[in-house]
Amino acid sequence: MNILKLLKPKAVTDYVYDDQTVRQAIEKMRHHGFTAIPVINKDGAYVKTLAEGDFLYFMLDNNIFDIRDLEHYRIADLPRRVRSEAVSVTATVEELVLLAMNQNFVPVIDDRKVFIGIVTRHDILEYCDSAIKGLRSGKE
Repeated sequence: MNILKLLKPKAVTDYVYDDQTVRQAIEKMRHHGFTAIPVINKDGAYVKTLAEGDFLYFMLDNNIFDIRDLEHYRIADLPRRVRSEAVSVTATVEELVLLAMNQNFVPVIDDRKVFIGIVTRHDILEYCDSAIKGLRSGKE
């Protein structure tokens, strides 16, 4: 199956740019209730995914206790603790399943490394559930 059928395109996906402030990213995540968010650069290339823990450790490591102080740091300044992998648009569902075991979503990039959207763990599991039900109904 082509993973594009599961893709939430960039146009309907929330993300942040690597030159935005850390405060802007935290506020966007908080507003939407996200635990992680993709980061892209101004050229549209996927850079990384940042999770809540990345922000927490950054604040603790830099003795930042006031969210206003985060206006002085860019997202590019945040190291990521856990590596979230992106996949090529040509990836298989099996590759998505393996990554989704440790990621809430899988960023998808084109052959130029440009971010084109995400596939959520929920959508992957829903696809797998439908496939299993299809196999069961075919055997009965």
